[in-house]
This record gives sequence, structure tokens and C-alpha cells, in this order.
Amino acid sequence: MDQSVVLQETLELGEQCRAAVQGIILDGESNESRIIGLVECNSEYAIFMYTHRRMAIIAEDVSLEEIVPVSKDFVIEEVIQDTHVIGSDTTVKIISRGVDLELQLPFGSQTRIFLQETRKACEELHKQPVTGGFPPQFLWLSKYRQKKGFQLHRSMGEKYTNCTPSSSDQKGKKMANKIGGDSDLLAIQHGGEERDSHTYEDGRVEPTPEKPDKMKPDITDDMVRNASVLATSKAQILMMPQFGLRDNLIKSELLKQEEKYTYIRNYRIFAGTYNVNGKSPKEDLKPWLSYDAEPPDIYCIGFQEIDLSKETFLFNDTPKEEEWFVAVTESLHPLAAYAKIKLVRLVGMMLILYVRKEHAAYVTEVEVETVGTGIMGRMGNKGGVSIRFQFHNTTLCIVNSHLAAHTEECDRRNQDYKDICSRMHFIQSTLPLTSLTIMKHDMIIWLGDLNYRICHPDVEAIKKLIKMKDYARLIKYDQLTKHMEESGVFQGFKEGKINFQPTYKYDIGSDHWDTSEKCRVPAWCDRILWKGSNIEELEYRSHMALKISDHKPVIAIFQAGIKVVNQELYRKTYENIVRQLDRMENDSIPSVSLSKTEFHFENVKFMQLQVQTLTIANTGLVPCQFEFITKLNEPSYCKPWFSATPNKGILIEGERIEIELEVYVNKFTALSLNMGEDRIEDILILHLQRGKDYFMSIWGNYLPSCFGSSLQALCHMKEPIREVKPQRIQELERMAKENKSFDCFANELPLDVPKEIWMLVDHLHRNASFQGDLFQQPGLKSEFEEIRDCLDIGIPDFLPGSNHSITEALLLFLDALPEPVIPYYLYKCCLEGSYSYTLSEQVVSKLPQCHKNVFNYLMAFLRELLKNAACNNLDVPTLASIFGALLLRLPPNATSQCDVIESKKAAQVFITRFLTLKDG
Repeated sequence: MDQSVVLQETLELGEQCRAAVQGIILDGESNESRIIGLVECNSEYAIFMYTHRRMAIIAEDVSLEEIVPVSKDFVIEEVIQDTHVIGSDTTVKIISRGVDLELQLPFGSQTRIFLQETRKACEELHKQPVTGGFPPQFLWLSKYRQKKGFQLHRSMGEKYTNCTPSSSDQKGKKMANKIGGDSDLLAIQHGGEERDSHTYEDGRVEPTPEKPDKMKPDITDDMVRNASVLATSKAQILMMPQFGLRDNLIKSELLKQEEKYTYIRNYRIFAGTYNVNGKSPKEDLKPWLSYDAEPPDIYCIGFQEIDLSKETFLFNDTPKEEEWFVAVTESLHPLAAYAKIKLVRLVGMMLILYVRKEHAAYVTEVEVETVGTGIMGRMGNKGGVSIRFQFHNTTLCIVNSHLAAHTEECDRRNQDYKDICSRMHFIQSTLPLTSLTIMKHDMIIWLGDLNYRICHPDVEAIKKLIKMKDYARLIKYDQLTKHMEESGVFQGFKEGKINFQPTYKYDIGSDHWDTSEKCRVPAWCDRILWKGSNIEELEYRSHMALKISDHKPVIAIFQAGIKVVNQELYRKTYENIVRQLDRMENDSIPSVSLSKTEFHFENVKFMQLQVQTLTIANTGLVPCQFEFITKLNEPSYCKPWFSATPNKGILIEGERIEIELEVYVNKFTALSLNMGEDRIEDILILHLQRGKDYFMSIWGNYLPSCFGSSLQALCHMKEPIREVKPQRIQELERMAKENKSFDCFANELPLDVPKEIWMLVDHLHRNASFQGDLFQQPGLKSEFEEIRDCLDIGIPDFLPGSNHSITEALLLFLDALPEPVIPYYLYKCCLEGSYSYTLSEQVVSKLPQCHKNVFNYLMAFLRELLKNAACNNLDVPTLASIFGALLLRLPPNATSQCDVIESKKAAQVFITRFLTLKDG
């Protein structure tokens, strides 16, 4: 996840988070996690350090703790150990006036980009003339000085003599003069031998390629048990990517001509998936992971539901992660030594990647990403986790997903798949800075509990076909097979022939079909699909021997043809490209043609994406590098409701590229559009390096919505918001924002609560009190859009969509309020009084009347739902956590830097008081 997006929400206008990374402060035995960001304002830089909750998604999840200005005496350097444990993360020192911090940063592009940007900031600073004294430019940090609970370090421009790189006396370590870091791998010894060459069937021997000068994956030794640790004399320093036009053109040309210097070598990949139903690993996993005689070269193992507890669902924390990791590590094939490359987890979904030790040096560009598709698109009880990497010269992406459950939720599963594909973006540190998505890899393996069912009304008929092993006939009723053909999901993916019985649902501890009251229809929920060239499936099977879950694990064995570099041919290709570029340089200035320069986005709606395409064609005689650049005195190249993907790149002669121009209004931008402070209007500047600038107009209109409007304004609108004149909306919102009295509307009796909230709650109260998984299962986007339009355009007798979609619409409505139900100025009072129901009641009594009405209305509704908890599966902790985060939000300009997790818990306790109407 790109943490810079979260940090940006905490900054003032004109300040921009250039890069961010989550790391660990190393302080003796106390190692604490922080999110570290490089913030820029008017060409000055500072390091911002934040405490955070475990899964930082929004600004309220982080809390500013410390600021270190990037001044003349600022130093950031890598710490390299003489005896370096294979697989260690990058360790850096930050040294400045009064500052001596040691940070452990994870391997990956976030760390690499953070270090690159910090180095650039230092270089820019030292190019400026020395002014002496306290740099006056850092006055933009003065507003943070009064904030309680964190430190603002002020550098006075003096030389720092007590803690320089040369004077560090830490035993076994020494400073490097470059920012960066590299790591080899922590190997798990099972008695395997290293291979120094590859022998083909015709007897020809191909020597093992030289180890590439590329980034290597991060592994920490404390994550592996019962393993022998290999050591090297010293870690190599990361090569810092260069961003010059020439370097990028060389890289681009090398990719296009890779057939000239690569050859195909086959490797064996093991892919496995297992929904463990919240159970701990109490049985031997070797029958699943070490079944075959030949050990695989690569293991990619996915789990779902490793923990079903409410704590894991709400806080993404579980001890079972390590339990399953250890169990898997100890069950890998005994005839080989393996290195853990990466582990990624989101709530109950976990994916682990291992490679044989001798291949570890050729695994590079490792990145992970997670996408939650649960309620409000955030909760991670459903969604996907992914690891992408480059093996030799082939890019691979492994996705582990857990899609929506229940036979009737096929559309929801399809939406989950599409959401994962569209939202799963991997950061690239080198040009072209296109959005690296799942589909932009040479090979993709998608595994998991996809939850597609067998759709047949007669359970006994299904079981009869299973008993006859007539899987060819049974597969005709499989939802996934049908929807791959008809609904555009998993397009281009392949699946092996299914010759095993359905993997769900079994009585735990047996091979008997579900005998519970629900008597689930057997289904092939657990699947493994693949996409790409030079990849062939050798095996596809389930493993009935494992019985701890109501699912059975599934595996697929692949033979993957990996592109391996011949170093001699690589050097020749590289030299030829360089010579060609030498001849081309200075021949001509770059030029491009644009498909059009005006883009009209008509009737933009809240949370409804509109996309148009711009085609850029290189019409010049030389390659060109393009980028959308920032206009004067503006923080970004575009308005916050707009984006261009990619926003920079390179084109060789005659090449063209399509740029997606997107307009998307969310809770952060809706209010300014409703108030008329902003419009769907912007000018984009497309800059060519060594060339001219091109200007494009973006314009359109935004349809006002109750989503993103204030409670006070909505209470004074008795008609739908689309029927209200824009001037009146702007006046009402301006008065609400400035906290002015609405006495001028004394002759108009306001509504007790906004009609939109009443409609949503009333519908749910009448139709969803007994609905299972309420507030826990998301709805459909298409249905949300229908619900939003009904609320904005008219007052229908009956809202469209499922109960889950209407529930999610209510949560999105509350989340989009510019001032939450509990106003920001009462946030602290709520937390302080949360231990007492009486004190909590006193705080609510201070709410503005419409806020008080909404709060009491919502609490009464939730208490009614809890009366039917046996049917709807709701409980007080779940509702208190969800509504605590929505009704009480950390003020955007809070001066008190309180602990975020403790604040979340206090907000949960506050809501609990009103759900139980008592203390304790």
C-alpha cells in the first residue's frame, strides 16, 4: 500500500508528501513501527515520522510524532554489517542536530523511492548557497511547533561533530556513503545442493548466469524457525536507478530486444491454496506440500481464513500468521533448501513465496500489495493479496483472493475480481512510470477460495455425480466456468481439467459432506488459474488427507519457461543500443501529436468514475520523454478529483501511448464542488524534455449530491438536492462550514434528521433486521449508484438494491459528512468521557440539534438490530468499532497527538455506552 496517500491527507495546503515508507525505529530492545514520509513545501524538505495503527488506510489511522528538517547538517546513510545475515532489511541512520535515529526499512520500491527522493532533497539543498544560522525557509514548520506529544528538531546550521559516519563506534558495522541497501536471502536448509550449471537433454551445458546487479527481496531472520542461516561477508549497495532520458531509453530498448540476449529455461512452480476455517495447523502439511518426488523450484502458497476472530477482522492482527508460517516452512520438500522471499497478509488472507536457495539471487523487483473488497471497500475479510517479482528476466504475479460467499452472490464475486484487478497497483521506481497492474506481467497465477458454487437445485443429484466421478458433467453447473465464458471475469486465464471431487463443504475432521442444518451443496470453491505464455500445468489436484477444515487444499504444478540472460549477448545488445543513441542525439528536438486537447466530462456524480483516453504519438525523429508538470503555485499537476495514468513516460520514434484521464469525486472533494468553491475545470501541461509544452483543457459539470453534504444543510432541504438551486446549496453549506446561525431561515422549520438518513435507516429497519452479515458484507457498486441517484433526484417509496447495498450506502453517507455526527470540537470530550455512560450522555447533550437527533436515531436503530443478533450475526463490538470510526473522527488539525489505536478503542467504548445504555 502506498503510505504517501495516507500521509498527504494529514498535511496542509502547499505541502506534499514526496515519498513514504513504513519502517521500524531500532532503539535497543524496543523496536517500534513508524511511517516515515519526506514532505516538501516551497522546495524545502523535512522528514515526518508518524505512529500508526496496524493498517493505516485514512488520515485518522496515523499520528504525527516527530519532524526532522532536511538542513545542511542532515545526513542519511546506510548501515552495513560486516557479518551480514542473508535476507536482512535495509538499515539507515538519520543524523542531524539533536537527532540520531537508526531505522530498519523493508526491501521494496517504497524504500527505494523514499531513499532516492531524500537523496535528491539533500543534493538540492547543498546546491544552494550557504546562508548560515537557522534557515528561515523552515518557518512553514512553525505551526507544528506548538503541537503536543512530538518533537520538532531545529537545525542551526552548525556542523555536527559528535555523531558522524566516521565516528560511529558500533561494533560490527560501518557506514556507507550511498543511500540504499541490498540484501541476500535467508535460506532454509533441508539438505539441498546448489546447481552451478544447467544440462539440457542433448547434453549441452549452459553455465549459471552471472548474478544480476538488481534489487533483491527482503527477508528477516526472525521470521524463520529451525533454519540454518547463511552469511556473506558484506551486503552489496543498491544500485540507484537513474532517471535521465538516455538511461530510460536504453532500458526500454533492452526490453524490446530481449529475445536477442535471453533463452528459455524451464522451472517447476508449486501453487497451493487452502481455506483453513480459522484453525491452527494441528496436522502434518507434508502430504500437501511435499507430495511429489521432485522438489519444486518455487513455492507460492495461499491461505484464507487463517483467523476468524473479530479482533483480526477489526484490527488485522493475529498470532496465527506465525503459526502457519512456521508450519509451512517445516513442511517444504526435504530434498531442497528454500529461501523465503516474501509474506503478505490481509486479515485472514496470507500468501507466502519461497524459492530454492540457488535461485534466490535471480529474484528481483519484489513488491506486495493488498486490496480489501469488504464493506466500504476497506475491510479485508474479503479481497486479495499479491506478490509480484522478476525471476531472471521474466515477471510473475501471484494473487491469492477470497471472494464473496454464498451461491446467490455471483455478481458480487465478479465485482470483487474486477475490483482487485483495477485497484491492485504496484509501485515502479523506474520509467516508464506506468501503473503496474496484475495483467502487466509475463505470467500470472491466481489462486484462492474464489467461492464460485455448483448451481443445481438437487443436492442429492450433485452428490450422485460426484460418487460416479462424472466431473465432466458436473462442471457444466459450475458458476466459475459459466461466468468465465459469459461475464468477462478471468478473461484469458486458463484452468486445468478438474479430476477431483469438490473441495467444499466437509464436516470438520472427516471426508463427509456437510451434515449441518444448512447442508451446503458441494462446490469447487478452491481454484488455481493461470495466464501467460511459456507456462504449462503438469498437475491439478486436491489433497483429501488434510481434515482440519471444511475445505480441502488444492495444488497445481506448473512448468514455467523463464527467460534467462546470456551475459555476453546482453553486453553486445547494450553496446549496439548505446551506439544507436549516440548517432541519434542532437539530430532533432522531440515532438508529439495529441489525439485532442479538450476533454468534456458531463454530469459527474459522487463516487462514479468517468474515464476518457488521450493518445500521445511521437511524431519526431528522436525518442521523447513526457510528463504532466505542476503549474505555478499549485501543489500538483492536476486538481484532486482528476488523475492521468500514466502521468509520465517515454516514447521512441513512431510509438504511441494511451493515457487514461479519470475524473472521480469522493468525500474529500465533494463539498468544495457543492459549495461552488471548485469546478470541474482544469488545465493540464504536458512537458517534453528538450521540447515544448502542450496545454489541455479539462471541463465539465458536477451534479450535487447529498453524499458529501453537511447535516445542517440537508436538514434545511426538504426537496431532493438536485431540485435545490445551486445558490441555495452554496449558501447553506457556507453557513454550516462557518458555523453560522441559521436564524435567517427561522420561518422554515428544519427536518429533525436529513430525509436521506431517515430513508436508509427506515428501509433497513423494515427489511433487514434479520439479514445475516449485516454491516459486514458489502453491496454492489451498480446498486449503490442507483440508491445515490434515488436519494439525490427523488423520494421513492422503495429504495432499489439489496439490503447489503443499502447498508453500505448508509455507511458511505456517514463517512462522507464534512463534519461528522460528533463534531470535531467535541472529539476529545467524547474520548475523555467514554469510561462513563453519564459523562458520555452529557457530551451528546452538547451536540447541535440536528447532530444530536441523528446520533440518537442511529443508536436507537442499532439497538433494535442487536435484539435480532441471533439472526443477523451482529454484536456490540462489531457495531461499536464500525460506527465509532464513522461518528467520531480525529480532527484534521488536531493539536494533541494521541495514540491512534487507543483513540480508536476509546471511540469504540463511547459508542458501546449507547448500545448497551450502561457503564462497563
